[in-house]
Amino acid sequence: MRIVVAGYGPAAHRFAETLAARGFTGGLTLIGEEPRSAYDRVALTSYLSGRPGTGAEDLTYPVPPAVTAVRLADRVTAIDRARRAVTTASGHEEPYDVLVLATGSAPFVPPVPGAERAFVYRTIEDLRAIRAASEHATTGVVVGGGLLGLEAADALRGLGLATHVVEMGGWLMPRQVDEGGGAVLRGHIERLGLTVHTGTGLDRIEPGRVVLADGTVIDAGVVVLSAGVRPRDELARAAGLDVGPRGGVVVDEGMRTSDPAVYAVGECALAGGMVYGLVGPCNTMAEVAADRVLGGAAAFTGADLSAKLKLLGVDVASFGQLSGALDVTYMDPVAGVYKKLFISDDARTLLGGVCVGDAAPYALLRPMVGSELTAQPSDLLFAGAQGAGPDGAGYPDDAQVCSCNNVTKGEIRSAIAEQGLTDVAGVKKCTRAGASCGSCVPALVSILAAEGVATGKALCEHFPYSRPELFEIVRVRGIGTFSQLIAEHGQGRGCEVCKPAVASILASLNGGHVLEGERAALQDTNDHFLANIQKNGTYSVVPRIPGGEITPEKLIVIGEVARDFGLYTKITGGQRIDLFGARVEELPKIWKRLVDAGFESGHAYGKALRTVKSCVGSTWCRYGVQDSVGMAIALELRYRGLRSPHKIKSAVSGCARECAEARSKDFGIIATENGWNLYVGGNGGFKPRHADLLAQDLSDDELIRVIDRFLMFYIRTADRLQRTAAWIEAIGLGHLREVIIEDSLGICADLDAGMERHVNDYFDEWSATIADPEKLRRFVSFVNAPGTPDPSIVFETERDQIKPVLLEVTRR
Repeated sequence: MRIVVAGYGPAAHRFAETLAARGFTGGLTLIGEEPRSAYDRVALTSYLSGRPGTGAEDLTYPVPPAVTAVRLADRVTAIDRARRAVTTASGHEEPYDVLVLATGSAPFVPPVPGAERAFVYRTIEDLRAIRAASEHATTGVVVGGGLLGLEAADALRGLGLATHVVEMGGWLMPRQVDEGGGAVLRGHIERLGLTVHTGTGLDRIEPGRVVLADGTVIDAGVVVLSAGVRPRDELARAAGLDVGPRGGVVVDEGMRTSDPAVYAVGECALAGGMVYGLVGPCNTMAEVAADRVLGGAAAFTGADLSAKLKLLGVDVASFGQLSGALDVTYMDPVAGVYKKLFISDDARTLLGGVCVGDAAPYALLRPMVGSELTAQPSDLLFAGAQGAGPDGAGYPDDAQVCSCNNVTKGEIRSAIAEQGLTDVAGVKKCTRAGASCGSCVPALVSILAAEGVATGKALCEHFPYSRPELFEIVRVRGIGTFSQLIAEHGQGRGCEVCKPAVASILASLNGGHVLEGERAALQDTNDHFLANIQKNGTYSVVPRIPGGEITPEKLIVIGEVARDFGLYTKITGGQRIDLFGARVEELPKIWKRLVDAGFESGHAYGKALRTVKSCVGSTWCRYGVQDSVGMAIALELRYRGLRSPHKIKSAVSGCARECAEARSKDFGIIATENGWNLYVGGNGGFKPRHADLLAQDLSDDELIRVIDRFLMFYIRTADRLQRTAAWIEAIGLGHLREVIIEDSLGICADLDAGMERHVNDYFDEWSATIADPEKLRRFVSFVNAPGTPDPSIVFETERDQIKPVLLEVTRR
C-alpha cells in the first residue's frame, strides 16, 4: 500500500506515528511545505522567547519509523484522482493508493487597507519575521483577543514591546469564556501593562500606526493578525472533493472524503459539520484515519472542546457548554478569580463551567460534564483548591481524563492493572494520558492513589514524614542533630535522600557551619567540599559577585587566581565568573586568595540562593526607572547563604524592558514608575515556567518584607528538591498571597523573625573553613596527594586542566 500525506504538521505526524505503532510496512510519504518536519505549535511562544531548549530543533518531532520518504519545502499543488497521483510545486509527481489531506488551516487576514504590512502568528518562519521586526520597534498591536491572539500578545510583550490587544467581540476569548470571565481576564492582562480594546475592529493599517473602527489611532511598529483561521481546503476543492459551505473538507466518521481513496484529518477537515482546531480532536482524527486505512472500524463522533490554559500567567479553563438553565457563580475581583458552573434545570446535572484566575477545579469537573452532581455546586467551585488535587476515585470509568489524547479513566485503570503501572510516568508511556499539555496529571495521581499504587508522602524509608513535616518537627522540638531526629522520629541510619534534606533543614533553622561536627557527614558531594564537582573529578570555584557589580581590582584578582592555578574561566548567565579545574587540596588556597581580596562563597554548590541578576537600571540606562543594581546587591547580600529545599535564583530589572529576565527566576523584580513589581515561581529548568505577579508597586521596604516571607514560607513548606515553580502550582498563588501578604494564618511575624535570624547569623563558609584547621583536614583528594610526594603518582596537564593519573598502586 502506498500512502501519501499532503501536509506535514502535528496531525500528519500523529497519523504516521499511529501507523508505526501498528506495524505498518507499506510505503508512507509525507510532503510538507515548511522547511522542517512537524513541530509542537503549542510551544511557538516559547520558541520566540529564545530560551535554551525552545529552539526549532527542540520543538521538532522525530520522524516516525513507518515513514519511507519525506519531502520538505515542497507543497502539494494538485490531485489527479483518476490516476491517483499528486503533483508538488517543484513538479514532482507521487502516486498513491491512499491520500491523506493534512493541510491544516491558514490565518484569516481581514480585507482592510494595509493588511500586507502585518504579520501572522502561525509558523516558525512567521515568528522569526516578528522577532526581526521587533528589534526596531517599541510598540506592537495584536488584532484578535482569542487564544492565539493572547499568545501573540504575550510574545510581543516578551520581546519588550508595549502591547495592545484589539478584539472585535465584547470581551476577550469570547469562544472560551463568558462575559464575566472575560472581564476578569482583562483585569489580569491590563495589570501586566497591556492595553486592551474590545468591541471594535481594525479599520486600516498605515505605516507606523493602526487605525481602529472606532477611530482610535495606535502608533505601532509591529502589527500581528490573529483574528482566527480558515481551513485550507483549496487543494480538495480544486480536485472536486466535497467541501462545506463555510470551508473544510467534508469527511465521514472514518475521516474519508467523498473520494473513498482520500482521507482528511486535522484543521482542514469538516467532521460532523464542524472544523476542530484543538490538539486533542486533531490527534483523534489522525488515529481514526490510520485505523480505517488498516481495515479497522474506528469512528470520530465529535470531541471534547474543554481546555485549560495559562495565558500571560493567568489560568483560564472552560469545559462543557457555556450556558444552562441554572448557573452558580463565584467572583473575587480583588484576587482576580472568576468561576461559574452551568447546571441543568433540575439542578442535578453539570453542563459546563468557566474558571479564570484559579483553574484548580477543572481537572475534577471536566470529566463530570453530563453526569449527576456529586456535591453542592458551590462546593465543587472550590474542588482541588490549595493543591489538594482532584478526586480521581469519583470519576466514572467513561469520563475522559485526557482530552489531548482521548483517554478515559477506564482505560487508565485497565492499564494500571494489566501492565502493573506504579507511577505517572508509566501511565503516560502506556496510555499517552498526560503526555501532551499535562493538565490532567493531577487526575492521574489521584487515580493511581485510588487503585492503591500511589507513592506515599514519606521522605524515604527512614522517615514516615514529608519534608515540611520534618521541618516542623525539628523547629518545634528544637532538634539540633540528625542522630537525635532519626532516633526520636525515624528508623535506621539514614540515606542519601534524607541526610542532605535534614542537613538543609538544620542549616535553615539552627545556622552554623555545614561542615560542623556531625553535619559534615550529612552533606552531598558538593556541600561536602563547598564546591561543585565536575565530570572529570575536579571542582569549580564560584565567588559571589552581588548583582553582577565588580571592581577592576577584583577582576584582576580572579584573573590572577585562574592563571596561577591553571583554571578554566567562564562568565555565567547569573553574572558571576566560574573557575573550573581545581583539585580538592587546592580549594582552600584558592579561597584564601579570593577572601583576602574581599570575595566570599557564591554558594553555587548548595541548595541556597545562587544569584540576584540585574541590568544597569536607572544608574546608566536611559530607560531605567529604578536603581536595579542597588536593589539586586541589597537582596543578594540579605539572602546569601539561605539554605532551602532547592536552589533559588533571582533578578531585578530596572524597567519593563526586562533585560535581567526577572520572570524566569524563583523571585523576580521589575521596576515601575511607582516602585517594584514582584513575580514569583519562575523557572528556567527542565520545565520552563514564567513567574506569576504576586504584588505590584511596592516600596523598597515593602518589597523586602514580602520577599522575606515568601522565602521563609517556601523553606518551611516545600517538599524535598521542589523548586518554587512546582511549589506555587501546588499551593496556589492565591493561597500564597493570603498567607504572606494578608497574614491569613497569623504567621507573618514568625516568618519575619526567621529571616532576621538568618541575616544576623550569616557568615562566609569559605572564611570559616580557612580559619579552622580541623575543617581543612578534609580537603585532600587521597592520602599521599601533592605535598607528600609519591613516585607512583604524576599530574598531567590536559586541555588546560590538571588531572591526577595513577601509574601504580602498591598499597591500599
